[in-house]
Amino acid sequence: MIPLGTRDLARRLLAEEAVHDKTSPRTESALLRVYEKLRWSLCVFAGVAGFRSLASRALTLAKAEAPSLSGVQVASDGTLQGFNETKMQSDKLQAGDGEVVLIAQLLGLLSTFIGESLTLRFVQDAWPEAGRENNSGDGTTA
Repeated sequence: MIPLGTRDLARRLLAEEAVHDKTSPRTESALLRVYEKLRWSLCVFAGVAGFRSLASRALTLAKAEAPSLSGVQVASDGTLQGFNETKMQSDKLQAGDGEVVLIAQLLGLLSTFIGESLTLRFVQDAWPEAGRENNSGDGTTA
């Protein structure tokens, strides 16, 4: 089960990237932008193989909750493959839920392995405003 605080943080990160999508010419989805920001910083920390392992486990857990992710895979370099095709085949609400679940699973696993403080530091480095808002005081991780 994903802690509520982690799911909320995933929603905020995706929403922040969706806002940037409207103000920039980028064509990739908010999910891919959030995922890539996490991938780049975590690959520096844990290496490509370490990140790929974490992302693969997060995706496996997310697929159990969000069948819209069934065609998505983690490539050998840690990137996501198959997301755009899956999103086009799903209805918008279901795809949106899958995005939140995947990012929340990734953040939740990261917190389990390296702790809440270091996980929050990674988030704050990539999204300074979103990370500060996560101090809920309820013991749930970003």
